[in-house]
Amino acid sequence: MDRQQISRLAHAHHPIAAPLSDESVARLLDRATARTEAGRALDLGCGEGGWLLRALAARPQWRAVGVDLDAAALTRARETATALGVVRRIGLHHLDAREFGSAEPFDLVLNVGATHAFGGLLPTLAAARELLAPGGLVLVGEGFWESEPRPAALAGLGADRDDFADLGTTTDQVLAAGWTPVFGHVSSQQEWDDYEFAWTGALAEWALDHPEHPDAVAAREAADRHRAEWLHGYRGTLGFVTYLLRQG
Repeated sequence: MDRQQISRLAHAHHPIAAPLSDESVARLLDRATARTEAGRALDLGCGEGGWLLRALAARPQWRAVGVDLDAAALTRARETATALGVVRRIGLHHLDAREFGSAEPFDLVLNVGATHAFGGLLPTLAAARELLAPGGLVLVGEGFWESEPRPAALAGLGADRDDFADLGTTTDQVLAAGWTPVFGHVSSQQEWDDYEFAWTGALAEWALDHPEHPDAVAAREAADRHRAEWLHGYRGTLGFVTYLLRQG
């Protein structure tokens, strides 16, 4: 199975592709969109549009643009937008996020759990700066080391020690790049556990429900492997922080 298909199946019951509860997402979006009644939001790596669709449903005068390489996820986003009655307020682009450009800037730029598309947190912020309106906000989510990673954690994540820093160092890097955190959220262990059980559970359940599908064995193997990497590797080691940032 390709990575995009695995991700779509695994997020069936947790459409936000990050360890954040619905309550945390709502609180972050409320804070991110509160400064203006009518605005424009851009998600660079929107997937099925979970963040943008929630924002549009809560803010009837906002408009949004989503960019992603997964065509099937964008189709799902468009279908959900139609069902919610917000499809006329969202534009969806099947495009590498690094190639997206706009003549009109955005009041809010999002990238939560998809900074790999730009090669890391700081390159993501540099790209967001080019698309942001004066006084605009960036909502970005990134991993950090909650504790010193053991070899099992690094192996489970397929990561190197230098791929992340601790929370203090990560925040210092953001500040040094010219950004000020005006709000934020550190995902709890409960949010992490809910996310990982939802991810592995949805994928395994799909395999159980479709035993004759040619991808059933691969899906079950991916779920079992991911569960083991999490529970015996990086659980309690990898943290996740979502910053709301302004320039300056």
